[in-house]
Amino acid sequence: MYYRNFTDFVTVPTLFQVNNAGDLGSSVTSLVYFSDILLFLDVALIIAFIKLNTFSIEQFSSQFRKRIVAISMTAVIVNLVLAEIERPMLFQRGFDREYLVKNVGLPVFHAYDLVMTTSTQSKRLFADGSGMDEIDEYVSQNVREIENPIDLTGVAEDKNVIYIAVESMQSFLIDETLDGEEVLPFLNEFKEDSYYFENYYHQTGLGKTSDHEFVLDNSLYPLPNSAAFFTHAQNEYNSLPKIIQEELGYDSYTFHANNGSFWNRNVMYETLGYNDFFDVESYEFEESDEIGWGLNDKMFFDQSIDMMKELEEPYYAKFITLTHHFPFEMPEEEATIDQFDSSSVTLNQYFQTARYTDEALEQFINQLKEEGIYEDSIIIMMGDHYGISSYHNEAMANFLGKDEITPYDEVKLQRVPMIIHIPGHEDSGTLSTLSGQIDYKPTVLNMLGIENENDIVFGNDLFSQERKDFIAFRDGRVVGEDHIYASGNCYENENGELVEEANCDQMREQAEQELNYSDEIIYGDLFRFYDFEQGEIAEENSD
Repeated sequence: MYYRNFTDFVTVPTLFQVNNAGDLGSSVTSLVYFSDILLFLDVALIIAFIKLNTFSIEQFSSQFRKRIVAISMTAVIVNLVLAEIERPMLFQRGFDREYLVKNVGLPVFHAYDLVMTTSTQSKRLFADGSGMDEIDEYVSQNVREIENPIDLTGVAEDKNVIYIAVESMQSFLIDETLDGEEVLPFLNEFKEDSYYFENYYHQTGLGKTSDHEFVLDNSLYPLPNSAAFFTHAQNEYNSLPKIIQEELGYDSYTFHANNGSFWNRNVMYETLGYNDFFDVESYEFEESDEIGWGLNDKMFFDQSIDMMKELEEPYYAKFITLTHHFPFEMPEEEATIDQFDSSSVTLNQYFQTARYTDEALEQFINQLKEEGIYEDSIIIMMGDHYGISSYHNEAMANFLGKDEITPYDEVKLQRVPMIIHIPGHEDSGTLSTLSGQIDYKPTVLNMLGIENENDIVFGNDLFSQERKDFIAFRDGRVVGEDHIYASGNCYENENGELVEEANCDQMREQAEQELNYSDEIIYGDLFRFYDFEQGEIAEENSD
C-alpha cells in the first residue's frame, strides 16, 4: 500500500509517522486491492495444514541447523559483494532506495535503514559546529549569486506576500486540454500576466507536502529517509518567517484546513517562526462540505478571506489546498470536466479535482480584489509535489501519447507550476530557468529587499543570472542544463537520448555533496553554532 502511493519503501522514521494515517481516510482504502488477500494465502494454508496434521514435523540436528545458517549468511554476503562490484559505494548512495532494494533485497535494506537511522539520531549529540566553515565556503563559491538580469529587488517591500501551495499539481496540466476543453483555464490565463517558470521542479522526499514547506522556508534539502517536520522539529533554523520578522517586522501565518498535528505542523510552525496557524479548528463546515481529504477548496478560501481581513498588514501568508489530493475523488455534481479514460482510476479522476481547484483559485483572486488586498500583495502559486506516481506510468503514457514512460520522462513529470504574480507590474512572461523549490527562499527575500548575504542556502534567486546549473532530487536523480541523471542512466536533457554516464558525473558529485552538507546541518542541528549576522561560528562555540 505504501509503495503504491509513494513508489518508495517504508523506512524506520516513516513508521513513527503512523499518527498521520488517521487523516488519510479514503486514501488508504483506495490503495487496497481485492487481490491483496492472496498475500496472506500462505498463512491460511499453514494454519490449515497444522490443524489437519497434514505434514509431520521433522527435527534437525544442531549441526545441520548451523550449516543452513552458514549457507544463508554466505549467500547474503556473496550478494552484497556482487552488488558492490556492480555499483561501487552502493551503501553510500542510500538516497536511491529503489536501486538499493534492487541490488540487496528488502531484508538487507531494512537492516541498513535501521543502522542508518540509529547513526543519524546520534549525530546531534556529537556535533560541535566545526563543519560549518566548510559548508559556508562551499555556499560562497557555488551558490551565492551577484547579478539579476530581471531585477525585482525590493519589489515586494511593504506588500503582503501570499503564497498558495496547490496540492499535487503537476506542470503537464498547464495549457493541456481534455476532450478539447482546457483543464486549467484560470491558471493558463493567470500565468500570462505573471512570471511563469516552465522548468521548475518539486524536490520533496518522504515528507511530501511538509518537505515542500521545509525546503521553501529554509532552502535546505529534505531528509533521505524521514520528514524533518517530525524528526527535527526542535532544531534551530534560519527560516524565511524568522528573517522577515527580524528584518521587516512581518508576521507570518499558515492557513490549512487539516488537523494541526498532521505532519507535526503545530510544533514545527512554531520552530520556523510562524505567528499563527489557522488549522481545521478555525473553519466551520459539515461533512457534506468535504471533498476527499477535508473542507473543499472553495469554502476554504471563502472563510480564509474573512480571517485575512483581521490581520495587520503587511504580512506573509501561506495557504495549502486540499481538494486536489490523492485519491482525487470528486462528487459528480461538483465536476465541471469529464474524467480521463484509462486503466488508472487515479489518473482518470485527477483532471476533475484539478479543475475544481483551478476554479477555487480564480474565486480566491477575485475575493482578494474585492477586499482590497490584491493590489497590495505579491501572489505566488506553486504545485507542492507530484500527484501521479510512477505506479500509473502505463496510463500516463496513454495520456501523453507515448509508447512508455522512461526514467527520463519520469523526471520531466516532476515539474510543477511556479507562478509569481505582481499586480501592477509591467513585465511578465514565461521563463525557462532550470529551477526548483530550493530557490524559493532567496527569491522571496530578494523581492522583499532583504540582503541576507551570510545565510546558508542551497538555492538561488530565480531571477539571478549567476546560478547553479543543476537541480538535485532526494532520490539521487539530478537535472542539469544539458543532461539528466536517472535510474543509473544519463540522458540528453533536450531529447532524452541515452549518452555515456560520464557526462553526468560532475553534476551528480556536486549534487551528492550538497545533499550531504544539508543532511549534516539538519542531523547535527549545526545552525545552533552559527552566527548569521557575522557569517561565522559563534564565538562561544568556536572552541
